[in-house]
Amino acid sequence: MTDVEDVQDVDKVEVVVAHHERATLRVGDVFLKIDADQARTDAEVEAMELAPIPTSEVLWRKPPVLALAALPGTALGRLGEPSTASAAAWAAAGAAARMLHDAPLPPRPGRSADELAAHLDDECEWLLTHDVLPADLVTRNRGIAEAALRPWTPVFTHGDLQVAHVFVDGDEVTGVLDWSEAARGDAMADLATLTLGHEEHLADVAAGYGTDVDLDLIRAWWSLRSLLGVRWLIEHGFDPATPGCEVDVLRSQL
Repeated sequence: MTDVEDVQDVDKVEVVVAHHERATLRVGDVFLKIDADQARTDAEVEAMELAPIPTSEVLWRKPPVLALAALPGTALGRLGEPSTASAAAWAAAGAAARMLHDAPLPPRPGRSADELAAHLDDECEWLLTHDVLPADLVTRNRGIAEAALRPWTPVFTHGDLQVAHVFVDGDEVTGVLDWSEAARGDAMADLATLTLGHEEHLADVAAGYGTDVDLDLIRAWWSLRSLLGVRWLIEHGFDPATPGCEVDVLRSQL
């Protein structure tokens, strides 16, 4: 097992992501995740142990730091940027999602449709009250998003299966990062997160996933995730209006 001293002989520290709740640094071949909420880290480690698909190796844990081995390959893509990954790699990501969704349920419950509906009400009110987005953009996407708020059969979901968290080498998935939101949830939410801003690869993901892909529900989750995310992004120093990101996703739904 790699110890904390093994990450000291490097000449570069890369900030992967940082805000007031958590930060992730890359030091050589080690990712250091610093999280103010240790319960969230507990849930992440537990989910990684249960997941039937490749994840990063846990090297050590000294709260509030979790050290993970870097995954081979490169991220499937980035939100707001064209993906250079092959169609087969995207299909492999869909197949990995299916394997996860077919696994036994994790112990952690996810948010219910009613909880999401209440959250959607709050976020839409905030967006309109603060004049963040045009009213017609919010209203139209809220109508689309409501289709996702229906009863679903819970599966083992990653919870934040964005393209930057899926690593591939050639046409194979080498691992999936960031399991802090893993819980029981709607399979279509994971597929929507994976293809958010990358609609051109939806058919590839669906082909790899197999049956039971509801394209209308995936589009509903695109609107729901984007509406729920705008305020969080702004308050944490990110710009949801960056080309190809959440605001553009909302506009594409009109």
